[in-house]
Amino acid sequence: MTSFTQFGFVAPITRALAEERYTVPTPVQGETIPLVLAGRDVVGIAQTGTGKTAAFALPILHRLAVSPVRRQPKTCRVLVLSPTRELSGQILESFRTYGRHLRIDAALAIGGVSIGGQVRRLAAGVDILVATPGRLVDLVKTGAVRLDRVEVLVLDEADRMLDMGFLPDIRRIVAKLPAARQTLLFSATMPPAIAELAQQFLEEPARVAVTPVASTAERVEQRIVHLDRGAKLPTLIDFLRRETCDRVLVFTRTKHGADKVVRGLQRGGVAASAIHGNKSQNNRERALAAFRDGSVRTLVATDIAARGIDVDGISHVINFDLPNEPESYVHRIGRTARAGAAGTAISYCSADEVPYLRAIEKLIRIAIPSTGGAAPARSANAAPEQRSPHHRPKQDGKHVSGRPAGGKHGHGQRRGKGSWSKSKRRRFSQPPRQARGAHSHTDDREGRGPAYSAFGFMRQS
Repeated sequence: MTSFTQFGFVAPITRALAEERYTVPTPVQGETIPLVLAGRDVVGIAQTGTGKTAAFALPILHRLAVSPVRRQPKTCRVLVLSPTRELSGQILESFRTYGRHLRIDAALAIGGVSIGGQVRRLAAGVDILVATPGRLVDLVKTGAVRLDRVEVLVLDEADRMLDMGFLPDIRRIVAKLPAARQTLLFSATMPPAIAELAQQFLEEPARVAVTPVASTAERVEQRIVHLDRGAKLPTLIDFLRRETCDRVLVFTRTKHGADKVVRGLQRGGVAASAIHGNKSQNNRERALAAFRDGSVRTLVATDIAARGIDVDGISHVINFDLPNEPESYVHRIGRTARAGAAGTAISYCSADEVPYLRAIEKLIRIAIPSTGGAAPARSANAAPEQRSPHHRPKQDGKHVSGRPAGGKHGHGQRRGKGSWSKSKRRRFSQPPRQARGAHSHTDDREGRGPAYSAFGFMRQS
């Protein structure tokens, strides 16, 4: 399709698109929208920033507009699941933007806020419910929402939901849905676990892949800087002082690490803010606003918190810590070089992170150019991670085991029982990501940390 007018959307949607000055669909939109309008199940493989939210939101809104149904108490017609609070809020905002001239009612159900307001919000029923899995399970358990009238299920950022340990929650949710439904699954990567999930939940799905699996943004200049761990912060400060950068997104592996980097940058005279799961929603929103308007050019984030960041003009992505999940590298550098612009991705690699680098290069099928010190040989004086195939790094001071942290107390998370001795950790801990098939879990799940400012909703008239 070369124009949005060719899709045949109802007039209110076409009007909203014109107001947003949307004329030509992106590749993922051009391929996906006709399939969704035809009622097909779809598996979409696309990186962030490709327009995939509109690829499912627009045809869903069209479906609701042409087939109005009286709302039933505690039900929804469309259910969208996403991994984080920020991403869920952005999805809701997209429905609000494209459906501003429709009588469509949508609500947001996320962790981090009082569940009471969401219970009241859902009492009369809604057309669209955007939710994180943990909070939705809580609402189902309390009888605040029924899923037996869902017509369309969307699983957005499916690979990240698996990484975060949401698969059991997703299975519980899908078990409550009608068998006769349309299911749309979107993911930036297609590991075997996602392929298996698609086979279980979707019926003869059409596949849309606008970029090769595990590919990185074409216009991103990538490079690795080999250096000692202690040299990372001075190198980053020097770079930010010396280079001309529009906006710089810095990734750390942990929340504690993000705060530590920000403190170091500020001591070095570089204005920076952090965004992660331990920040209040007000702090996160202020940090994002300052990053968008350019008053703070450097934002330090963890992988999970960054999933909801949709900011244009990010010129540089810097991996202060290499991710221990190679797929996360693809997500990270996809934050730059959007909408045809060029971008730069710089990764700092200390000796103990070389196994992560090897896994990333294997996934993206290229050798990333190196600068700085010479790249350590695979067999050279291995750090603990290389000596022991059963060692995994700590995150925020907590050992990462094969099950997610947290619990069902408070925000719909699972809480482990008891503490693990060092001997048990050595016995049961998992090998690095590149040497195993299962996904690890981070401690930045959507229900953790201070509250989202409010439960979101829209009511258009």
